[in-house]
Formats: sequence, C-alpha cells, structure tokens
Amino acid sequence: MDDRTYWDERYRDATFRLPEEPSRPLREFADALPEGRAFDVATGTGRNALFLAAQGYEVDAVDVSGVALAEARERAAERDLDGHVDWIQADLDTYCAPESTYDVVSVSFYRALELLPDLKEALAPGGVLCYEHHLRSPEADRGPSDDRHRFRSNDLLRAALDLTVLHYEETTRVADGRTSAVATLVARNTSGGSQTYPRREA
Repeated sequence: MDDRTYWDERYRDATFRLPEEPSRPLREFADALPEGRAFDVATGTGRNALFLAAQGYEVDAVDVSGVALAEARERAAERDLDGHVDWIQADLDTYCAPESTYDVVSVSFYRALELLPDLKEALAPGGVLCYEHHLRSPEADRGPSDDRHRFRSNDLLRAALDLTVLHYEETTRVADGRTSAVATLVARNTSGGSQTYPRREA
C-alpha cells in the first residue's frame, strides 16, 4: 500500500481524529514569528495552516492525502480563510518547496530529518522553523509504535544547529491518561554572535 492510499484510509476512519488546536510552538511563539508567508508540512486536516492563515499569513499547505485536504478545505471555507491557503496534494519525498520563500515553516509530528536541509533552504532570511515530533522513550504510549518513526534524543537539535535555536526542549506530556515524549524546536534562519530573542515571561 502506498502512502497516499494508506493515509486516505486513515482519514476515512471515523476513530482517527487529529487535534484541532495548532501545535504548541506555533501557539507559544506566535507573537515572535515574522509576518508573511508560511509553509505547513504534512498539514493533515489543516490545524496549523488554518491557525497561520487566521494570523494573516499566506500559507502553502502540503499533504499526501486528498481525503485530509478535502476536510481541510471545508474547515477553511467555514472560517472564511479560503483565499489564504493553497492546499497542495503531493508526496513530500518528491515535493520541491521554493527556496528562500517562507517566513514560517511548520512541521508537527512528521518525521522529516532527511527533508530538513530542503526545509531550511525554504526559509526566507529571518524565517522561523517550528517543529515538534515524538521521541523514543520507554514512558511513551502515544505516537508511532515503531521507534524508526521517532527521533532519538537531540536528533532534531543537532539537525538544526546551523540555525539560531530560540527554543528547544524534550519533555513528556500526559493527556487522556496517555503519555507522549516530544521534542520541540523553534529556530530562526540567522547567524552571528549577537541577535534578538523572544521574550518569555518568568
């Protein structure tokens, strides 16, 4: 079964539901993100793309599943965000994002380390990458059952050290009685010894 068929079947399954709220890095760092264009990787039913569009971004949102994108389009229409998101059905293994284009690149729970060089090249100068994904952990009972689809400790951090890392953490989260182990990265396409940083409340 190819990826497109697999994910179409998953999204047709009424018991398979993704969160509707945007990813934690997008929510927590929204005020620190540059304005402009955004790229949502593996958008699914569009939670991050719709959040970004509502914040005023012009968004390119890519996913392999036509079923997921159809639901995302319906949600966009309900929120009058149709004209702000370009829903693109494509396999991310072969999709070529334009270089130096996006002010925000969002990746949520999609293992894309091999694609990260291209995603970093897609960042405009000063653009910010917001990425979260599952970690390998004996505590985790939520997320991929196969560790091949999880990051090892510091995998994501090491892969982004050519950016300015604004925030990085590895933590566990408990919701509905289940535990996730998650790596969260916010990193900016800048370099140099003196920079500005987001202000966080103590």
